[in-house]
Amino acid sequence: MTEKSKHRLWPALCMTTALVAAGIAAPESVIISRAEAASVQTGGYADLVERVAPAVVYVEVTKTLDEADIAASGQMPLPFSEDFARRFGLPFPGLPGQPDGQERRQAGVGAGFLISAGGDIVTNAHVVEGADEVTVTLADGTRLPAEIVGTDPTTDLALIRVTADHDLPHVSWGDSAALRVGEEVIAIGNPFGLGSTVTSGIVSALGRDINAGPLDDFIQTDAAINRGNSGGPLFDAEGRVVGVNTAIISPTGGSVGLGFAVPARTAQQVIADLADDGQVARGWLGVQIQPVTEDIAA
Repeated sequence: MTEKSKHRLWPALCMTTALVAAGIAAPESVIISRAEAASVQTGGYADLVERVAPAVVYVEVTKTLDEADIAASGQMPLPFSEDFARRFGLPFPGLPGQPDGQERRQAGVGAGFLISAGGDIVTNAHVVEGADEVTVTLADGTRLPAEIVGTDPTTDLALIRVTADHDLPHVSWGDSAALRVGEEVIAIGNPFGLGSTVTSGIVSALGRDINAGPLDDFIQTDAAINRGNSGGPLFDAEGRVVGVNTAIISPTGGSVGLGFAVPARTAQQVIADLADDGQVARGWLGVQIQPVTEDIAA
């Protein structure tokens, strides 16, 4: 990746993104009917959002920083200022300029969505990476501690889990392989900590490689995605999750209509692996290429 491209590639959350606060509704998987999907074509997303939003959650993480973390960054790497945190009611467990030797903590927020009534939640790996504590807030304001079941940095996906005394609303996977460029999609997230936010757009491209990793195969969309959307769902017109919002390309760090989501087909397989044993096992071929020197040829 060139230096020019590096500064343009931003994780939609990068440990600072905020996630959709969603409300508890019926415990069954929320799927939109074709009649409701048809209403989207007439310009209305309200019914669709009302059905799927309860399964989208807000994720908060905290991490204790050691001197190596601080030295590597060159500064106290808090994702937002104290004034910003107070304005939007975000956690602010650490302050810049603390004396050496005093514990320093970093706060981060991100998005996720429930895929089972039992509390399984999909988010991005970079949302929970290195977290000491993960807390999930449901739509009714209930805060629950979450455990990290497993992460897969290669695809930037993670599975976390909460335990509640009742079944939780959840959404179902869609078939991202059936997507066509030009189809309408919606994203739900909590950009910059402003609160649950719905944005709409279309599928701009498929199979996009943005030099983020060896398995790049992103859905590109012009639905607004900002810091706070990472780990949140990208829905099709029937309310099925077709992607996991993960990154943007931007000269400023804000949305310019170039958002990227991990396809549901990839995410579903990775999350199933993580649910099994917390790890993703991939095959590899033990072959490499090297120049044939005169000595080797001889």
